[in-house]
Amino acid sequence: MQIAVNILHVLFCISLIVIVLLQSGKQAGLSGAIAGGAETFFGKNKGRTIDALLGKWTAVAAIGFLITSIALQIMINA
Repeated sequence: MQIAVNILHVLFCISLIVIVLLQSGKQAGLSGAIAGGAETFFGKNKGRTIDALLGKWTAVAAIGFLITSIALQIMINA
């Protein structure tokens, strides 16, 4: 069981790093370079922009990372 949680923890960790790096900051960063014309297509729907989707996936990955961190700590102490 601990091995499965460890694998999930590493996957959440790597995905969180990648998702955060793909988000654009104040300047159009890597996601602006990747998205190109897609941002103008989705520009009218702010909830469906690439940055909004990356923001949602960041929250999902962060919650998963937190849950697996707590689960690993409980397994180690038990």
